[in-house]
Amino acid sequence: MALDQFRLDGKVALVTGGSRGIGLAIATLFVEAGAQVMIAGRTRTDDVDRLCDSGACDWVAGDVTDPDVPDRLVAATLERFGKLDILVNNAGIAAGGDFHEFGDDRLAAINDTNFIAPFRIARVAIVPMLEAGHGTILNIGSISGEVANKPQLQVAYNATKAAVHQMTKVMAFEYAARGIRVNALAPGYVVSDMTAGGRANEDWNRVWTENTPMGRFAEPAEMANCALFLCSDASSYVTGSVLVADGGYLTH
Repeated sequence: MALDQFRLDGKVALVTGGSRGIGLAIATLFVEAGAQVMIAGRTRTDDVDRLCDSGACDWVAGDVTDPDVPDRLVAATLERFGKLDILVNNAGIAAGGDFHEFGDDRLAAINDTNFIAPFRIARVAIVPMLEAGHGTILNIGSISGEVANKPQLQVAYNATKAAVHQMTKVMAFEYAARGIRVNALAPGYVVSDMTAGGRANEDWNRVWTENTPMGRFAEPAEMANCALFLCSDASSYVTGSVLVADGGYLTH
């Protein structure tokens, strides 16, 4: 059946930043679709505990900005489940401020988390995929990698997400002939911890909503649906793409 193409039975996935928000929604849906999932994050939450009670997932702690962590995450996945078919590079942070006043410490934190970490994790994860002759990598980017957002000022964040999009395309070109697909998901404004401050700000909330033609924020589960498509056989001929899921934000 055509719907079977959306199943992940027999697949093993590693999801970074999987303890909340989009990452947790992706991990949850992947388990529902039949995958075994290793959830990576800095803090284990009650939601992770409940999901892991199913027996189809496990947890590994780690700060993705630590250069030693990528090897540890992949090794833990291989030890627990025996293979690695799917990587979802989801961990990320956001910070804003005037460009001319943006300090090096904040710049380093954003770059290390949003670009350097996914680069390192994918670099390690792709090795067992190459040995197996197949694999799927999904990098979580953002509409911020395509436009200048308003009213917030966030040059560094936008630049790292643009880098993720370009990394995705070049990786896809390099590994397509070796059985590995690489795509990115570019969410718009999603109900999550990352957007909580802006949603609570009356002016920001209004601008974000007015600039989204659908007139609302996305739910994490809607991003998970997109991730499932990009990581399943339903998208078997899709690689090097940046799937925008933004309620129409980029249409104007």
